[in-house]
Amino acid sequence: MAINLQKGQKVSLKKTAPTGLGEILVNLNWNSQPIRKGFLSSLFGGGSSGIDLDLGCLFELKDGRKGTVQALGNAFGSLSNPPYISLDGDDRTGASAAGENLRINGNQISRIKRILVYTFIYEGVANWQQADATVTIKYPGAEDLVVKMDSYNTQNRMCALALLENVNDETFSVEKIVQFYMGHKDMDQAFKWGLNWVPGRK
Repeated sequence: MAINLQKGQKVSLKKTAPTGLGEILVNLNWNSQPIRKGFLSSLFGGGSSGIDLDLGCLFELKDGRKGTVQALGNAFGSLSNPPYISLDGDDRTGASAAGENLRINGNQISRIKRILVYTFIYEGVANWQQADATVTIKYPGAEDLVVKMDSYNTQNRMCALALLENVNDETFSVEKIVQFYMGHKDMDQAFKWGLNWVPGRK
């Protein structure tokens, strides 16, 4: 069973054990191959290269520390140390059945203020409908939460997917966002994160 979140809908991930929420898994899967036939080929960039979507997040801890976890800049994070969030790896093609995974240490919820999960197109054309990306949030003892990217009409390469906010040190509120931005800086400003951004590569 799974819950397909609607835009703006909020659900709660609640602590079910004395130790905390356990591990929260955020999985991104997408279709890497663009259409390459006839007129559509020119629209989607032609060639044989696919779409490289990256999963990442902005984080803000209770002690005021802020930052990002993403493959760009090799900021893969840590599950056992601040920010208590880690990225498993970087799927450059979308061909991996496992996709890309962010892991959040829910047992450290009291140290985490908020997390903004996002994805961006690192390489390939900005065609989200063709990418057909889906984010699934899994957490122990509960139904999966599915965040489907069902808004497409944009050339922006960055998409804020879901916002997790600490409610009472025992519950994460999860809201489906699916809002598109030109890049990290624009998204940061929209959510008033306040980070300083410089160009990066991976």
